[in-house]
Amino acid sequence: MTSHLIHLNGSPASASTLAAVAFSGDAHFTAMQVRDTAVRGLDLHLDRLRRNSDTLFGLRFLDEKILGCLRTALTAFDGDSASMFCFITPSRAKTPLGIDVFVRMAGPASPPDGPLSLDVAGHERYLPDVKHAGEISLARFFARQAASLGFDDTAFEDRDGRLSEAATWNLAFWDGETVTWPNAEYLPGITMQVIRRQLRLLGVAQQIRSIRRADLSDRWSAVSMNSTTPGIPISRIGEVRLDQDDSFFGTLRRAYAAEEPVALV
Repeated sequence: MTSHLIHLNGSPASASTLAAVAFSGDAHFTAMQVRDTAVRGLDLHLDRLRRNSDTLFGLRFLDEKILGCLRTALTAFDGDSASMFCFITPSRAKTPLGIDVFVRMAGPASPPDGPLSLDVAGHERYLPDVKHAGEISLARFFARQAASLGFDDTAFEDRDGRLSEAATWNLAFWDGETVTWPNAEYLPGITMQVIRRQLRLLGVAQQIRSIRRADLSDRWSAVSMNSTTPGIPISRIGEVRLDQDDSFFGTLRRAYAAEEPVALV
């Protein structure tokens, strides 16, 4: 039974190959949940990989190169549902495209039970538009800090006091009428992008607005979202207690479900 695998450019990766890149941090990636061999927002994942390769390495590639690697890894994996991670690094072997494509497969992930309580810490992500490999230590650090203070995770605020994102999550807010996305620098998650475009199609009001802790009250609801979920309710941010509006959570789930999954194989 294959419950975990790593491929390099469409073939099983050797230990020596992985050792050369394991600690370099010179990589960007995207993370997706595969269900019944299909992925929501596949076009957005491919767009992220193209743009980030251009930003970090000045290199471009064809989508078919990436899709071929994803399909090969999923076919070799034991099961139709999985957590899939696609990492792009500069090529050590001087491949024609100048990049290496690592695909890591593991069992399907489930989000934590909510609602979540979030500590608040000052932080601004380096290259916020790029999902780069160096963020894992940051996420672990803030998760440990939050746990030591009795919180589930951490929300970030920038130098101007604006809430931006959580360590591994995007944030969305609700005032009873409009979905509000933070006006700040943050990593634009694929699930967030899927929900935004489906909310537009559903005719749900959205806005981008600066949100500070002082703006929050028990009249607001909030969620965190990432590749594992369209939204986990948040019970409090810092010391501010938030409303738990089921209509908000249901709207986000409905928007996510409206995105047609794209089959990989």
